[in-house]
Amino acid sequence: MARDEVAKTDFRDAILWHLTYTLGKDPDHAQVFDWRLALSHAVRDRIVDRWMTSTRETYRADAKRVYYLSMEFLIGRLLEDNIVNLQLADQAQAAIEGFGLNWREVLLDEPDAALGNGGLGRLAACFMESLATLGCPAYGYGIRYEHGLFRQSFVEGRQHEAPEDWLRQPNVWEFERPEARFTLGFGGQVTVRDCKTLWQPDHFVQAEAFDTPVVGWQGRWANTLRLWAGRAVDPFDLDRFNAGDFAAAAEAEALARTISRVLYPEDSTEKGKRLRLTQEYFFSAASIRDIIRRFEQDHTDLRLLPQRVAIQMNDTHPAVAAPELVRILHDERGLPFDEAVEITRGCVNYTNHTLLPEALESWDEGLFGDLLPRHLQIIDRIDDQDARAHPDRRNTARGDGKVRMGELSFIMSHRVNGVSALHTGLMKTTVFADQNRIWPDRIVNETNGVTPRRWLHSCNPRLSRLITDTIGEGWTADLERLAELAPFVEDAGWLDRFARVKAANKADLCDWVAREQGVMLNPDALFDVQIKRIHEYKRQHLNILEAIALWQEMRAHPSDDWTPRVKIFGGKAAPGYFFAKDIIRLINDVAAVINADAATNGKLQVLYLPNYNVTLAERLIPAADLSEQISTAGKEASGTGNMKFALNGALTIGTLDGANVEIRDLVGPENFFLFGLTADEAEARRTVPDHAAHAVAGDPRLSRAIEAIRGGTFSPGEPDRYAGIVANLTQADYFLVASDFADYWRAQREVDFAYADRKGWARMAALNVARSGWFSSDRTIRGYMRDIWEAESLLDQ
Repeated sequence: MARDEVAKTDFRDAILWHLTYTLGKDPDHAQVFDWRLALSHAVRDRIVDRWMTSTRETYRADAKRVYYLSMEFLIGRLLEDNIVNLQLADQAQAAIEGFGLNWREVLLDEPDAALGNGGLGRLAACFMESLATLGCPAYGYGIRYEHGLFRQSFVEGRQHEAPEDWLRQPNVWEFERPEARFTLGFGGQVTVRDCKTLWQPDHFVQAEAFDTPVVGWQGRWANTLRLWAGRAVDPFDLDRFNAGDFAAAAEAEALARTISRVLYPEDSTEKGKRLRLTQEYFFSAASIRDIIRRFEQDHTDLRLLPQRVAIQMNDTHPAVAAPELVRILHDERGLPFDEAVEITRGCVNYTNHTLLPEALESWDEGLFGDLLPRHLQIIDRIDDQDARAHPDRRNTARGDGKVRMGELSFIMSHRVNGVSALHTGLMKTTVFADQNRIWPDRIVNETNGVTPRRWLHSCNPRLSRLITDTIGEGWTADLERLAELAPFVEDAGWLDRFARVKAANKADLCDWVAREQGVMLNPDALFDVQIKRIHEYKRQHLNILEAIALWQEMRAHPSDDWTPRVKIFGGKAAPGYFFAKDIIRLINDVAAVINADAATNGKLQVLYLPNYNVTLAERLIPAADLSEQISTAGKEASGTGNMKFALNGALTIGTLDGANVEIRDLVGPENFFLFGLTADEAEARRTVPDHAAHAVAGDPRLSRAIEAIRGGTFSPGEPDRYAGIVANLTQADYFLVASDFADYWRAQREVDFAYADRKGWARMAALNVARSGWFSSDRTIRGYMRDIWEAESLLDQ
């Protein structure tokens, strides 16, 4: 059979064809790995035609393209995602089971792509899927990390980091593009010759492209995720090899590949900082060159770039893309500097993800100038230009020996957006107050969303079937149709079906935990879940403090009618973030003590699941009863996990922070467990002398919990193990754990009371689902297309 006939043939035959001719395996000797690859190739064949058609249509229409630059794309497993979006699930499952294989085992054989850390990367992945679903011509640009974020395990409760090895197996979904290769320079000198400024780098690497098609719902459109890999210009020194210096002969290639090996290398050292800045320039510069190359295939006037190109910087990691574009337009193409700046500003947009001033990237000017000397000059000139235009400004892109990437991103952007209503409002009054005064129309809001295809339809098939049985097809592409569920929530029979869906999901999780972790969970208990990057502002230590206090109360009052609870944690701490790593160890130490206590057995369990990733989230979110969204008010930009939980029927306990505000408004205050200081109250509380000490002294439960940590209850033989955490909680406590503890305790007891009424709880949970349709990434992307990019869909045109 010819290759072009494979995609047209029966799906079963296509799988067998690829098993034989692509993988060279006989069905009688094929392993699950082989069948999964054969299935993936058969699915990929059905994507490629759509991909090519979409590309041709983009060129034909001469449409404006969106270029989404992000350090992270947390795409997870793609096989099931692609099968679902192509609506091949029944056909593919029947074919695989017809070969005598287990369908779920084949799907779960695929490695989880280690291209991101948390919300930032998952948002980028959702956006790419929605861009394709909506038919907006787009490219995603990032780095093809060979190891990505580390693989997490626990050794005596401590986080242990090991390389992630997702690329040890063939990545079926990517297409290597050796012809799309750009040589990038670093370091060197800047000279002026014949009135032209010339950058003469002293070392070079190549960026080589790997393309992954991203197919939208129903396979109507497909865009491209292009990831860059580091390669040496001269990968092998034969003379050194022949001289016997074998390792040195390949040194250039090893150093170039270092750029694309690890996501967020530990940057507490100068070498680590240098590598991280190198990564940021590497993928930004390669992407800018690729954007210009593609533009010039059909256009000769670079002044038209803003009409055809929209560049979205996902946080400040790609911020150097703006001075790079200015450099190319001015230094290489000869446009006047001011015009190059205006063209760049017409193309570039910036999504801010943080209100923490210390989290806005800045680079030491010595490091920056040594690595990118010409860009430092360009940034100085941009800053000088801005100073002349706005002599009363207070914030600068350069100052105090730093290059400030947040300020640079703002100055060089057409639009700057926040990611929730609260976050956008606070941007205007805090981190970018000065800029907002100068450019009052530049900041816009685009509240985040999640793709319903993966985060409801695929990860929660039982609930998806119930929704379809109730309101019919079509809701996966129009999530606000979930509002049609509201009348059924009052039907006792329907609500019982809804409750059985959650119970079955919890039973599945219990089986998996027992099999993988050797821990038996109580499926009737409240499943209380906090899964996210470990950070002080996200306050996992507030959660574990409440667990300690609850355990102490259960022991003190064993005859009380306690609501059984399982507290589940997941998330990684940055390798150099030692306080966060101490929080992880404390949670594991507390879990060891509580889970071994016969007095509270069956009433309280604590579980920290290692190596949190997309696949684990897909297990936990459908099974969760309670979603922990407990960040200090004013510190979480938005969150998307909070949306996924609500969409899957978990109730939220949370502060008025990020998108929690909008979730509470939409699902109803009566279906949300609110606690804690507001953002304004938090700022005021920090000005109160000894606020933490007063909070601890005024709450006996909090005091006893902290004393148990201080006294070594959870670290016998090493009572000072958590002295740093205790000191933080009782002294500075910038993130106001102590101040919010009492109200958190109150809200958790409201949770207990509500969960005791299972029918009432099911009703609240079902209303969360019915009222969460607004949190679709399709809605978010429509907002970007309208308010920021001025881009149009090419579907049905």
